[in-house]
Amino acid sequence: MNKYRNIKDGDFDSKKEKARYADLLLLERGGVITGLKRQVPFTLIPRQDDENGKMIERPVAYIADFVYNLNGEQIVEDTKSPATRKDKAYVIKRKLMLFIHGIRIREGDLI
Repeated sequence: MNKYRNIKDGDFDSKKEKARYADLLLLERGGVITGLKRQVPFTLIPRQDDENGKMIERPVAYIADFVYNLNGEQIVEDTKSPATRKDKAYVIKRKLMLFIHGIRIREGDLI
């Protein structure tokens, strides 16, 4: 169990995320969505090096729970509880996704 009290379930960070994946698989099999992928990284801030090429800051990435296509639009989705939606690091990454990539993260099961 982690700080948000969710319980890992196999390769998934929570039972809710695993259940959402099962739902999305059904939608993909039914042809409602296409191109379903899990744990897709998006660079928010690239690695920063000094003048000699030595890394001085690690890159910052957001890792989406799911990415898929719905009606020709790429959807980036994250399965979050109300508590984790308020996490400061997540909020900043969500805002950076919109600012840098023009992607608004969908939170939860909206299909």
